[in-house]
Amino acid sequence: MSATNAVLVGYGDFGTKSSAVRAKMAERVARDVEAALADAGIDAVVERPWSRLVVRTDRPADAARTAARLPGVAFARPSVAVDADLEAICDAARRLAADHSPDRTYAIDSDRIGPDDAHDFSSREIKVAAGDAVGEASGARVDLDDPDRTYRIEVREAEAFVSVERVDGPGGLPVGSQGRVAVLVSGGLDSPVAMWRLLRRGCETIPVYVDLGDYGGSDHRARALEVVRTVSERAPRADLRPRIVDGEPFVERVVEDTTSTRMLSLRRAMLAAAEAVADRADAHSVATGEALGQKSSQTGANLAVTDAAVSLPVHRPLLTADKPDIVAEARDLGTYTDATLPVGCDRVAPSHPETNATLDAVVAAEPDGLLDIAREAGRDADVGSL
Repeated sequence: MSATNAVLVGYGDFGTKSSAVRAKMAERVARDVEAALADAGIDAVVERPWSRLVVRTDRPADAARTAARLPGVAFARPSVAVDADLEAICDAARRLAADHSPDRTYAIDSDRIGPDDAHDFSSREIKVAAGDAVGEASGARVDLDDPDRTYRIEVREAEAFVSVERVDGPGGLPVGSQGRVAVLVSGGLDSPVAMWRLLRRGCETIPVYVDLGDYGGSDHRARALEVVRTVSERAPRADLRPRIVDGEPFVERVVEDTTSTRMLSLRRAMLAAAEAVADRADAHSVATGEALGQKSSQTGANLAVTDAAVSLPVHRPLLTADKPDIVAEARDLGTYTDATLPVGCDRVAPSHPETNATLDAVVAAEPDGLLDIAREAGRDADVGSL
């Protein structure tokens, strides 16, 4: 709304933690919001006075949309900030009601926080007075059960915030609060969504792209880097530059020396390379975009075989996700278009892949020293740019 001059930002999934932890996470969210607004060219001052962030800006709608993209943010409300005075609150409600059509219903939701003697009015009195103000300004009627518009009023000791719009955020935890994870990314639909889910739960992700050389091509690499760049916009202070592993030496050996277990050996080699990257980056685990049963290499038995290649925990944020849900999340994330570009990298997959492998059989079929070659490639990974 044109009358707004601030944004209230609500925190994500850390309200039940200790006060010390909440304070640290709130500070991370504040710094992330500052960085995201700066990247977007939005002049703003970010304050952390209580259990909300307050963003002072002359572009509240843009600021709210920007803040609501970040992990650790539950919502952002463009608001009119006024003194904690009943008449000032009613005036703000009238201004927001300027575009309220008479045939659209409304309700008032108020929350007054502070000592009993901080204000000379109650939450109920706010609802009555602001409700009358909106009704007079708009000619609309009240509907407490299913209103077309809700006027949300938050009153603190010295200031009140009136809003009618809420931009939902992803919630979760601020990036960096839960350590580092090395994530295998291919540029397809799944791995960027897995990377995003880890970011949303507070992990600083280290993207690991295994360059397949002639088996992948330049388009495959370009697609992977582009989806990583898109996801990185959601974590403005994190270093999400991809680690690029030269996979051609071990990919070629796997293709030449294996048949039905080829994809399992390749996944094992990729995990070994990612673990080497994780070790160098002080990451506590590795992650993939695999979903149970989605491909032949992703059956329960086959995942156990691939996990045996590494000692670090392997996280799979999409393990139980259905493909339509992953597609919907990729669209929302902004990676869908790039992730579905044809890149011609199907030369590796065998005609008849093994779906119920045993570790002994896979290891017996693998080229000698495969995992050592992959680990060395991981240690020598280049740091790419976004």
